[in-house]
Amino acid sequence: MAQRSLSATGRSVSRATRVAASAGVGVLAAAVGYLVTYLLVVDEVREAFGDSVADWMGVAWYYYNAHFVEIEAYGEVGGFSRTDTVDLIAQSETTSSVAAYAIPPLVLVAVGAILASQFDARNLGEAVLVGAPVTIGYAVVMGLGAIIAESSTEASFFGIDAAESMAPELLPAVVLGGVLYPVVFATAGAVAAALIRSQ
Repeated sequence: MAQRSLSATGRSVSRATRVAASAGVGVLAAAVGYLVTYLLVVDEVREAFGDSVADWMGVAWYYYNAHFVEIEAYGEVGGFSRTDTVDLIAQSETTSSVAAYAIPPLVLVAVGAILASQFDARNLGEAVLVGAPVTIGYAVVMGLGAIIAESSTEASFFGIDAAESMAPELLPAVVLGGVLYPVVFATAGAVAAALIRSQ
């Protein structure tokens, strides 16, 4: 009886360890994807925004666009306001920025495959258990990043107040970029690796 209880506890600790490790790797995957995007588009960011936007923030906007999350641009002058959405990659004509669309899926598939190999997943259930929790860490980074990557300015001209801001749309950043992308791609990478290992 005690032996059965110990082995059940061992399995639950093992599962908890897998989930925690996968969540941590989700944070790492988001960071790696951002860094690769930085290398691809930082020159374009500098050309497009100059000194008005920090390089890291402009690259973050491209990174969110690579997840099909649009950037919300808000402007207000003298009580009149307007909100638009912007997709910087779609507006770009450079190959390097368009290639940014491929970065999140590739990184997530690779991460899922690595986790499946690391935890010796050999069937669909085991692959899902190591691939899907990547979402936890990835969603946290995407949600926090959307809040941090907001640029806002205020000014006053002849007594008329003006303000503008740009930031990734928060709900799509979390749901589309933070949840859907890793659930689909990290899990797909884990499943593919598990199927290969089971042959």
